[in-house]
Amino acid sequence: MSGHGPSTRPKVPEGKSRFLTTTQKAITEGAFHVGYDTTWESFQKEVKYTTPKAP
Repeated sequence: MSGHGPSTRPKVPEGKSRFLTTTQKAITEGAFHVGYDTTWESFQKEVKYTTPKAP
């Protein structure tokens, strides 16, 4: 258990939910762990502001 195991990691499938996608990063040599990328999809709509009419 000295941490000198093989530098391979099982491929994790892409995780998908309604607004979030998670993908596994590639293995970098010398790194202790494998990271994940998270991609958020926008769920808010941006509307251009218009000034209200004066009475």
